[in-house]
Amino acid sequence: MHLKKMSPPLPLLVVLGLFSCHCARAWDYEGHRAVNQLALAALPTNFPAFVRAPEAAERVAFLAGEPDRWRNQGDGRNPTDDVVLSHFSGPDHYLDLEQLADYGLTPQTVPPLRYDFTAKLALARAAHPEKFTPIDPLKNNDHTRELIGFAPWAITESCGKLRSGFSYLKAFQEHGGTPEEIANAQQNILYVMGVMGHYVADCAQPLHVTQHHHGWVGNNPNHYATNASLHSWIDGGFFKKSGGIQESALAKRIRPAKIGNDPTKSEALFRQVMAYLLETGKLVEPLYQLEKERKLSPESPNGAEGREFLDAQLVRGGQMLGDLWFSAWQQALEDKYLIRQLTDRSGSNVKKK
Repeated sequence: MHLKKMSPPLPLLVVLGLFSCHCARAWDYEGHRAVNQLALAALPTNFPAFVRAPEAAERVAFLAGEPDRWRNQGDGRNPTDDVVLSHFSGPDHYLDLEQLADYGLTPQTVPPLRYDFTAKLALARAAHPEKFTPIDPLKNNDHTRELIGFAPWAITESCGKLRSGFSYLKAFQEHGGTPEEIANAQQNILYVMGVMGHYVADCAQPLHVTQHHHGWVGNNPNHYATNASLHSWIDGGFFKKSGGIQESALAKRIRPAKIGNDPTKSEALFRQVMAYLLETGKLVEPLYQLEKERKLSPESPNGAEGREFLDAQLVRGGQMLGDLWFSAWQQALEDKYLIRQLTDRSGSNVKKK
């Protein structure tokens, strides 16, 4: 399928209507699954062995698609959608970096805490309503149109959950946890690993860190594509028409995972994640240029260039995810509260005997 045979550019008013929300997914399930599998390939041999068990690795790969399955209940645009779920999870898939400036923020000054960031958005809207397009309440059932995305917060928070998981797993393993408690702790770790991979993969897809997520909006001197279907083509259409994702070949490009942030500085991880998004943001215009030059079509003589671009982003997502998993394991602190509880429990059991 040639990209030029896809849906023609939409009229401007229709396109602008689409930009009130991120209603498409980043990478199809196959792409998200591949990123999680590439991250698994980055883990060192001394990483906790239970993660490497075939059934565990499959669960981590399967869970890469979980946040998109939540979105199957609707994205909040229709009265029958599950607006609670779309309100909670929808904005975690993206961040429109260009729109930070509208709120007096930069990628370097955004607060590392989600609710602090949300408060700044609300304050800016209240102080300067003339700067923002009015929101149609009929198209805002899930109350997310005032937001510009939470992706880096979702990733950072997931890392915290994973560190916690490794902390209490170690406590159960070393201080008298039952086999059932240890098994449950391991399953929790697999769940967090799998789900957080979705958001890391989202942020390797350039259309998830820009306001140009469903075609170019606003001033367009380079005449980039404005058709909303470009997003789904990047997510998976190109791969489906070009033989699928070659995971084994991509895995050869993965280096061993390493720690990428300073655990003694509370903001270090968030800034690392933001830097990851900024690097992806640099690729937004090159992606549109590839489309313009017809290099995002498998039928084009230059289609290999588009394939390499997308393959590289899958690898980049897998590498980042592997680093974050590894860092969470290495930087997990002692769960002192749980250790005390387990110690007391063991003492009580001894007395009963």
